[in-house]
Amino acid sequence: MTSLALTQDETRPAMTGIGGVLPGLLLCVGVTLTAYALQSAEQALFGRAWLEALVLAILIGTAIRTAWTPAARWFPGIDFSAKLLLEIAVVLLGASVSAATILAAGPALLIGIVGIVATAILVSFTLGRFLGLSKRLAILVACGNSICGNSAIAAIAPVIGADGDDVASSIAFTAVLGVAVVLGLPLLGVLMGLSGIAYGALAGLTVYAVPQVIAAAAPLGAQAVQMGTLVKLVRVLMLGPVCLVLSLVAPKLREEYDELAPHVTAGDRPKAGRPPIHHLVPWFIIGFLALVGLRSADLVPHAAIAPIGEAATVLTVVSMAALGLGVDVRTVAKAGGRVTAAVILSLVALGGISLALITVLGMTR
Repeated sequence: MTSLALTQDETRPAMTGIGGVLPGLLLCVGVTLTAYALQSAEQALFGRAWLEALVLAILIGTAIRTAWTPAARWFPGIDFSAKLLLEIAVVLLGASVSAATILAAGPALLIGIVGIVATAILVSFTLGRFLGLSKRLAILVACGNSICGNSAIAAIAPVIGADGDDVASSIAFTAVLGVAVVLGLPLLGVLMGLSGIAYGALAGLTVYAVPQVIAAAAPLGAQAVQMGTLVKLVRVLMLGPVCLVLSLVAPKLREEYDELAPHVTAGDRPKAGRPPIHHLVPWFIIGFLALVGLRSADLVPHAAIAPIGEAATVLTVVSMAALGLGVDVRTVAKAGGRVTAAVILSLVALGGISLALITVLGMTR
């Protein structure tokens, strides 16, 4: 899951309560209302919404961010909307997913997700090294692409001793390229004639962050959103084992001087150590699974399921607005050609092996 705070924490004021959050939150709500208004206008003019509020919120937010750089006072509310509101929305989505949906995925898919993540990391790392990236930067790009974008990068950076330049370069693409995938993937799903279940699995396997998965899956219906969210959360759970494996080789990585000393670059190399457990198993995943369990045990009132789903959708659109407001397309130009190539080729490889998996499992039929 992405977080705008990852690259600018030191330049933003600390959140001091609702007063500090309010400006950015109101901005995100304004973008959300505009997105819903445009969706309604589409329905009135064309009989259907070709672009839903989820996607419109990203586009509007990105347009605003491209034309205007927010002052520091806006960021606490934008970060709050992008992170906490999205996490609450993911938990609420659990009310719409029953055990039947999870069982429908089957053990083969769940095992396949683990295999996809492992394969994608190895392929991405190999591509990065072939293109001349340092080992640490290649690992960050590989794990960010294969697991969960900025969150994976933030968790893994201290484990392998990545410095500020490594982190800044690897996260530059998560928002920009993530938005491009959100907009383009539904077209691929339609062209391939994928069912909601198959397309949801594809979105969950390839898209960077949880909110982006929801936005990418929404055009193909509720089944796609449910399956995409489930698959994505399994990918996120892979962060713990990957960090554990990397921690075993971290001493060797930290002793390699394949680049300038950290004080010469954008930031010092962080102290050795494994990330805390709440970074490896986020609270919202536990909440999501708990609500799935309650729904499966028929402990969620049926009358409450629809309103909970609507609340989750609205909160997700607000977080989409925040996501768009955090996209600065100029960051891509700063990252360099080799990193650009590594990220794009890694994403293409991830998409290819993901399509192969759902084809082998017969989900495309």
